[in-house]
Amino acid sequence: MSEDLSRPVLLLDGASLWFRSYFGVPDSIKAPDGRPVNAVRGFLDTMSQLITLHQPHRLAVCLDLDWRPAWRVAAIPSYKAHRVVSEEPDGVVDVEEVPDELTPQVDMIAAMLDAFGIASAGAPGFEADDVLGTLAATERRDPVIVVSGDRDLLQVVTDDPVRVRVFYMGRGFAKATLFGPSEVSEQYGVPVDRAGAAYAELALLRGDPSDGLPGVAGVGEKTAAKLLAEYGSLTGVLAAADDPKSGLAKAVRAKLQAATDYIAAAEPVVRVAVDSPVTLDRDSDALPLIARDPQRVAELGAELGIGSAIIRLQKALDGLT
Repeated sequence: MSEDLSRPVLLLDGASLWFRSYFGVPDSIKAPDGRPVNAVRGFLDTMSQLITLHQPHRLAVCLDLDWRPAWRVAAIPSYKAHRVVSEEPDGVVDVEEVPDELTPQVDMIAAMLDAFGIASAGAPGFEADDVLGTLAATERRDPVIVVSGDRDLLQVVTDDPVRVRVFYMGRGFAKATLFGPSEVSEQYGVPVDRAGAAYAELALLRGDPSDGLPGVAGVGEKTAAKLLAEYGSLTGVLAAADDPKSGLAKAVRAKLQAATDYIAAAEPVVRVAVDSPVTLDRDSDALPLIARDPQRVAELGAELGIGSAIIRLQKALDGLT
């Protein structure tokens, strides 16, 4: 098979892209009434660039309907705890730190997507990562390109049953990299035949401070990659730790055995869900070639002062015909 990724389904990590737009586009970009619209313009321009580059015929913006799911916190209480800015007295509802000027812009982005007829997808009780992972894992027709600035999504790369690639934008659009199994294997030293799953296991072992995951004490990325390369999988690594004849270094064996409870608890936390109850906000994720509601698009463009960004998006859609 060739590596032809033409006409894919494009799955966008919504929060990742609008956070990056907010911080990457000057806050001097404002609507006629003075409201900041830098994230809106940046998001629309990024989407236009992605459509022009990847030429998708389907697209869904994936949403965080629960940014810190209770089932993940129950397993690892430190999960994203450093991002919590307030909590209800009963400890049930956490509030994520979001810039005050970004929150209303998310609603503006949603309104523009709706006016254009571009699909959004979400799953109650799950994060955008899980929505992306589920849509990628259940696709059976078209190649998939997941777009995110979150390395956690590298675990979804695969060649079967369809090709799934991750367009990683952690360093911005200009330096974005398209990752497949071979690229993940080369970059992180994990087995290429199960590069996606192995990347999740690498992240589990090394930890991830940005998500509040401590990892196995004393096991960094290089050691984790070496273990996975030598023993093939986390299951193989743990079996070696339990086998005194395995040849595993005594110090590493002790570190793994001391972290048994953490590893068991963290595994479902680190892996993106592939069976979350995803729903679309419309009948289809087919990418419209013209706006569903041109009048509403025009009204939003005038209200927000982003007419040029709308023109660029329509030009990107025109290029799909």
